[in-house]
Amino acid sequence: MNKRDEFLKSQKVLRLATIDKNKTPHIAPVWYLYSEKKIYIGTNTNTIKAKNVKTNKRASFCVDVGVNAPNIYGVMGQGDANLILDDKKVKTIAKKILLRYFKTLKSKSAKELLEDTDCIIEIIPEKFSVWSY
Repeated sequence: MNKRDEFLKSQKVLRLATIDKNKTPHIAPVWYLYSEKKIYIGTNTNTIKAKNVKTNKRASFCVDVGVNAPNIYGVMGQGDANLILDDKKVKTIAKKILLRYFKTLKSKSAKELLEDTDCIIEIIPEKFSVWSY
């Protein structure tokens, strides 16, 4: 696995940029899963990011660390996004995402997040930019 993919698998916060119907950008920090060269974000269909993906499939993202060289590294990219709405697929992927942040899914917070997740934003990156200083 290359450094970019290892980095995306290891980090915890991704900034997701979507565009609304008026072409206004919306950026949100999100929890995510990077698997099989795709990015998965659990959310609810009532969120701005999910509504934006319904109207405009283009999305951008950024994951980065560090403020002092030589420990600055980042990856950003863009691609097409779509909503996964099949309940079984949504819950399967949402559990994988949440297990990156919780030791188990038994806590009150994990249960609430899982219950609130009714869709997954799937991003298929077409272009990556990587930087390191």
